[in-house]
Amino acid sequence: MVASQPASDVIKRAVMTNGVDAAATDPAAQSRLHRVFSVELPTGGVTNQKQSGRCWEFSLLNTLRHQFATTNKVKDFELSQNYLFFWDKVERANMFYQHIIDTADKGPNDREVAFYLKMAGGDGGQWAMAAALVQKYGVVPDYVMPETYNSEHTKAFASTLALKMRRDAVTLRDAAANGASAAELDQQRHTMVGEVYRMAAYSFGEPPATFDLEYRDDDKQLHRDAGLTPQGFYDKYFGVDLDDYVVVTNSPDKPLNKLYRLASQENIVGGKQIQFLNVDMDVLKQTAIQQLQDGETIWFGNDVLQQMSREQGFLDANLFRRAELFGIDLTMDKAHRFAYHEAEVTHAMTLTGVNLVDGQPNRWKVENSWGEKNGEKGYFVMTDDWMDQFVYEVVVHKKYLTAEQQALLETEPVELAPWDPLM
Repeated sequence: MVASQPASDVIKRAVMTNGVDAAATDPAAQSRLHRVFSVELPTGGVTNQKQSGRCWEFSLLNTLRHQFATTNKVKDFELSQNYLFFWDKVERANMFYQHIIDTADKGPNDREVAFYLKMAGGDGGQWAMAAALVQKYGVVPDYVMPETYNSEHTKAFASTLALKMRRDAVTLRDAAANGASAAELDQQRHTMVGEVYRMAAYSFGEPPATFDLEYRDDDKQLHRDAGLTPQGFYDKYFGVDLDDYVVVTNSPDKPLNKLYRLASQENIVGGKQIQFLNVDMDVLKQTAIQQLQDGETIWFGNDVLQQMSREQGFLDANLFRRAELFGIDLTMDKAHRFAYHEAEVTHAMTLTGVNLVDGQPNRWKVENSWGEKNGEKGYFVMTDDWMDQFVYEVVVHKKYLTAEQQALLETEPVELAPWDPLM
């Protein structure tokens, strides 16, 4: 059967010697991914999340630091990712314990309980989770709470925390089964959260209550503002109302023009809800273009592992022509990829530019958080067809929505299952 295929020996030699992707690479991608953009925001150097799953925090802090850089004329100012990471570990543990208490009447193999247990200790998250942390705790410059080994290499901490949380789940469920009162369970939860705080403090350092802001702007002028709190710093120097922003989603496996909520992943009790406004892809792209044209970068969620060259910084839906290489059909539309577990949100990055031809985009500039050794000094370039296929959400100001779309934000959201692909 193989021998009967045209050029089978040539293909076998190419694939076996060079690997699937090298043999399938489309050389024309170099031309499609030309790094010139009609709309390009000045953003400076990139950040580096290193061996951690904090992209969702990095991308939000990137959008905020770019605003600070523009307003205060300081190109490479950086905010502390470690600061938000610390509070996320504490807050998310608190939420986990509450979920365990609330589902104590269900078995550990119940699908919802199993989901919470599987996610224990993890790094990943959503834009709204990062926004909720900023709203409650503010932000600090990176030098105030710098990275530690554990914030940059999270595996050991995450596995230790996951073990603790699952063991605590046994304790809470056993107590509930033995008739513990709500007050007694709450006291146990409070003690457990305190232990997580201690673990985080040992691993990441304790967050500051106050700090002094000090920086030189691009004109070499020194600026100093003493005795700021993290919340006061955010209010004074950023003033962005994160409630004015909306996660615009294209998830065609579910009805469009509806509001959805993913309560299972919310990280702060009573904090910002994780909501998605599900729209047509053209709407998603046009809101992103408008925000870029107005000079503001954009958080976006995507499946970065699809058709990506990390070294070159290429995102192109036809970068690797694997179907042609093997002579098979690999086409799946976006709705089917969501429904059949081929699509998922694996990463968050920042849109910093777009190239428009006759008003239509053909490629986008992307700021990643993988350091300067990937792509062009950390920046990637994305074709518009990659965006169509593998970009699932952007965060834009609600002013870019129509009146009808803004009205949808006031409707009761449809609750998504914890294991929805948008998780």
